[in-house]
Amino acid sequence: MKALVVYESMFGNTRLIAEAVAGGLSSFLDVESVEVGQKPAMGAEVELVVVGGPTHAFGMTRPNTRKSAAEQTEEELVSRGIGIREWIDALSAPAAAASAAAFDTRIDKPRVPGSAAAAAHRRLRKLGFVLPIAPESFFVDGMTGPLLAGEYERAHLWGEELGSQVVARQPINI
Repeated sequence: MKALVVYESMFGNTRLIAEAVAGGLSSFLDVESVEVGQKPAMGAEVELVVVGGPTHAFGMTRPNTRKSAAEQTEEELVSRGIGIREWIDALSAPAAAASAAAFDTRIDKPRVPGSAAAAAHRRLRKLGFVLPIAPESFFVDGMTGPLLAGEYERAHLWGEELGSQVVARQPINI
């Protein structure tokens, strides 16, 4: 079974979470992790796609929020092209009962609304993906990060849980 982790990252925090999720998934599946600007293909062999990105303006990034993020740092952004919003919008419905999941990175402030993961989750469900796990948020300290303590490890565990859910729903070939 193959999993594809597609991530968008401005300052590197979401990339770190994607790496941790892929690490957790690798206990159960063959995993490839790809930055969204590489325009990864969702081939027929992919049985799980995991999509992750930063939360900007209460949801998935847009060109104007990515431009604003670029103005917040002197460093080069990790993702400089399209975002997960555009990548998901270009996807076709899965040919088979492929699974999907979504995560995001966001600031850890009470009552701050919106989630890129929740928005991606809804779009993936509309396309016909099976969603075996709820979308998940991982927290950063301030707009540019770093990740809060324990978030990398929590992302690895979330990847393991997701992998076990996907494998459990697959028929066993004898």
